[in-house]
Amino acid sequence: MYTIEMAYARMRELQELAGRSRAHQPSAASKRVPKKAAKKR
Repeated sequence: MYTIEMAYARMRELQELAGRSRAHQPSAASKRVPKKAAKKR
């Protein structure tokens, strides 16, 4: 069974990976959100 919680966790995982792969680009610094602010629920 695939739950909303599982989908949400997967989405967060992908966003984190995307953020890490973007980290070496100069524009990434301005787009980055602090972890505390990003974990809004």
